[in-house]
Amino acid sequence: MDSVRQQKVARQIHKELGDLLQREGKGYWGQKVLVTVTRVNITPDLQIARVYLSIFGVTDKKEIVARAKEHGHDIRFQLGKAMRHQLRVIPQLEFFEDDSLDYIDHIDTLLNH
Repeated sequence: MDSVRQQKVARQIHKELGDLLQREGKGYWGQKVLVTVTRVNITPDLQIARVYLSIFGVTDKKEIVARAKEHGHDIRFQLGKAMRHQLRVIPQLEFFEDDSLDYIDHIDTLLNH
């Protein structure tokens, strides 16, 4: 169970990272793709943030996650600039693909047949 502090920091990172990826995401991905931050989980010591990305408009989603990991340092730097007054230390970012929407679509397809 997450503490109130973890929840607040996770929500703030979720908001700022979503805005950042909308503004500057095209430079990170190198192609036209829609990337949305669906969830952020943060460790109890506030050192690591696990960011789950929902990816649309591309067939190879693992490549986009790999590019996010490649540019993780730059994304963290930009996040730090945006959150410099809220957090003392910006957590390390770990990116994962959120496949929950694909799973829901698959279940919906199975139920409609």
